[in-house]
Order: sequence, then C-alpha cells, then structure tokens
Amino acid sequence: MRVLIVEDEEDLASAVKRLLADAGFSADVAYDGEEGLYLALETPYDLVVLDLMLPRLQGERLLGELRARDQHVPVLILTARDAVTDRVRLLDSGADDYLIKPFEGAELVSRCRALVRRASGQSAPVLVIGEMEIDMPRRRVRRAGVDIALTPREFHVLEYLALHRGRVVSRSELLDHLYGEAEETMSNVLEVFVAGLRRKLGADVVQTRRGHGYIVEA
Repeated sequence: MRVLIVEDEEDLASAVKRLLADAGFSADVAYDGEEGLYLALETPYDLVVLDLMLPRLQGERLLGELRARDQHVPVLILTARDAVTDRVRLLDSGADDYLIKPFEGAELVSRCRALVRRASGQSAPVLVIGEMEIDMPRRRVRRAGVDIALTPREFHVLEYLALHRGRVVSRSELLDHLYGEAEETMSNVLEVFVAGLRRKLGADVVQTRRGHGYIVEA
C-alpha cells in the first residue's frame, strides 16, 4: 500500500516513514502543503497522513481542496490540537481519523491499516477467501490450514489484489500502489511476484486477464 506523508518536521516525517515502511507501506513525503496537494492529486495513494501546521498551505486547507475536488483518499490527521471542537471540525471537513501528538508508533500503524481496509470495504483484519486466510497486521498467509511463507513484495501484491478481489487490477495500478517515487522497478517485476504466488499458493489464486491485468476472485 502506498501512503503520502505531509509533514514539515523532517525528523518526524522520517520517523513516520520508517514506521510505515517497517509495517509494509511504501511511503512518499511532502514537506509543505502545496507539494502535498500536488502529489495527492497526481498520485493514486491509498492513504494520506497529514499534519495541520504546514508552510505554504495549511493542512486543513489541503484537506478541503482534496474533498472539493472529489478526492476520496482516506486522510489521517496528525495534530497537537486536542479540543473536541477542533476534532469535530476536522471530521466534518472530510478527515477520516485523527491522532493527537505525541503518539505511539504502534497506534499510528494500526490506524493506517484500519483506514486502508475500511476504504476497500473490509473491516476485519483477516481476509478469508476460500481456503486462504490473509492476516494483514501480521503479514501472514495460510491456505487449507498451512502457513505459507511469502516475501514482503509477494505479500504486498496479494494483499492489494485481495482487498480489491473480484476486480481486474491493471499492471500499472499495481505498480502505482506498491512503489514510492524513489523506488526503481524492473520491467518484469510483477510477473516474478505473481509467479511466486502461484507456485506457493496454487495456480488458481491469482489469475491473469491477458491484456488487462490480474484478479483474485471473490
């Protein structure tokens, strides 16, 4: 899953990026509101983690711009404001959740995962598809009661396809949601990961729709 962090404090932005990377997210960082708005409009992120006190464009205005342009990406607000009126205003303005600074890293990661699941119509942390169970917080997969060892990238591909099960996902969409701006990819990288998933989970789990993309059936 790909997340945009909009935070002007470089140390905090780096710490959040490391936390999310360790949890399996691919993260980009914007250090001011204008850059954050540009990236959020140009890139199909699964989640935006947004500070409020930003140079060039305040976080609350950035949020308003996203919602005014019909952008439905989940937004998690990081804020030092703990007044009920502030929280109510942010939620009414289109924020999906908020976290009061200072916060625990584990809670940030948990809230990010929950927002991504909710946006995909999945509330439970474990996806069950036929004989397969995908435990997203623990990044574990079982099929027919047997644990299957996947590489991190194989898990990310399976997780995204499973969260969008029943829909054909194009190659370009998968790449957009799996890799950050600074990450380079080989031309055949998805084919390698899909081949690994089929070898480990069975040829029927990830299916190819030639010329269109990949699908995990509902």
